Amino acid sequence: MLIELVKVAKFPGSPWLADVRTSFGHTAVRWCGDRAAEPGEYHVEWTIDEDIVWGQNAKLAVGIGPGLRTGGHCVVLRGLLSLTEDGAAVLDLDGANILLDLADPLPEDIAGTWVELFIDREKVRPGFARPLFLW
Repeated sequence: MLIELVKVAKFPGSPWLADVRTSFGHTAVRWCGDRAAEPGEYHVEWTIDEDIVWGQNAKLAVGIGPGLRTGGHCVVLRGLLSLTEDGAAVLDLDGANILLDLADPLPEDIAGTWVELFIDREKVRPGFARPLFLW
């Protein structure tokens, strides 16, 4: 997924955080890339390091379409939820698929719906960042 890295910063008592923007939202998340990364566009893959518990950190979305925003110390991700044949859950965030770890099985009728995940900002991270070069 294409993001715009606005800045990388370190605050006392927290890991390195990145201020990121997408075409559908803006938030701060844990940064595991180069701490000296320059602002600009990067392609990333998202990772969520928290088990998904329906009704606690996951619920039906109010709107439709991808979303990314800050909710206190949480990152709110809105995407289309699907289930694989083996019961795994995947969040489609504007074409970027994020594999989710489930604490319990999801409700049966939830596949194919827009959901919101409320994840601690230190447990959401863009990874495998690389600058976007136009040739």
